Amino acid sequence: MEIFDGPEALKAAIGQEIGVGEWVTVDQAMIDRFAEATDDHQWIHVDPERAARESPYGATVAHGYLTLSLVPRFIAGVRRLEGLRLSLNYGLDRVRFPAPVVVNARLRGRVRVAAALDVPPRGLRTTYGVTVEIEGAEKPACLADAVVLHHW
Repeated sequence: MEIFDGPEALKAAIGQEIGVGEWVTVDQAMIDRFAEATDDHQWIHVDPERAARESPYGATVAHGYLTLSLVPRFIAGVRRLEGLRLSLNYGLDRVRFPAPVVVNARLRGRVRVAAALDVPPRGLRTTYGVTVEIEGAEKPACLADAVVLHHW
């Protein structure tokens, strides 16, 4: 875990990979909970029997936004911000889903600090470039530039 003791330390990491997170298994229960939370019950996500018959992937796949929702978890898992008062999600600059996440796939996030802009007083708007990898796959599940506003 990378430890940053303030905004200057985080700014010094611009352009650097700061860590690779732990693997997370995306099982059917997680997919079903996400479908409930978002009211997205498309069969490709929630009907394993139909997906086995009709899907080009031979199984259910996770919602793209489920994969995206793991990005904050991956960021938090690779760095600690000492003395931080609070952080707020500020938005996303770029998101792509190059490969589907088939049920029971394992994902992890590769995180770099892409940019950081001072926001007075003692704030830093930080862009984290996150590549969500699928274990054993050539293409990533997601590429996202997540923007977070940190206040020390």
